[in-house]
Amino acid sequence: MRWIAEHHGNVPASGRWLRYGAAAVAVATTAVVGALPVDPESSWYGDLRKPVWQPPSWVFGVVWTPLYASLAFAGGRAFGRARGAERTGVAISFGANLSLNAAWPWLFFACRSPRAGVAGTLLLDASNAELIRRIARLDTTAARALLPYAAWCAFATALNASIARHNG
Repeated sequence: MRWIAEHHGNVPASGRWLRYGAAAVAVATTAVVGALPVDPESSWYGDLRKPVWQPPSWVFGVVWTPLYASLAFAGGRAFGRARGAERTGVAISFGANLSLNAAWPWLFFACRSPRAGVAGTLLLDASNAELIRRIARLDTTAARALLPYAAWCAFATALNASIARHNG
């Protein structure tokens, strides 16, 4: 009970669930919107030269599921810690990050542009650093929960850059 009081104050359970629920809905929406243009079986994607270290297509779904869960957890937890203008800043940073996350598949797959994808992943990497920095000021546990997400996005940037390099 002491831990709950220290970490949640007098916030009723419904308020905590609302924060986590809102973060989860935002992340789930990001996942759905981002998945719409993805077609790893398309002839365009199949014809791209890819590095030998690219994981098989099924790995991406396996990896993204817990990463999205950690993103929702971190967002909900950070929203609970922030107050006033700080909460607005977290919301803007979180929303921008999710928008950039959802935009990458559209840049890469829908536009059929590995170069646009690289630009998108670089912006997402910068957004990840900013989001982690902002959240770390509020809650180190929430910030640490974002580290695997940021690492995977950095890996995706390297992969995307390699594909762009090998395909003119």
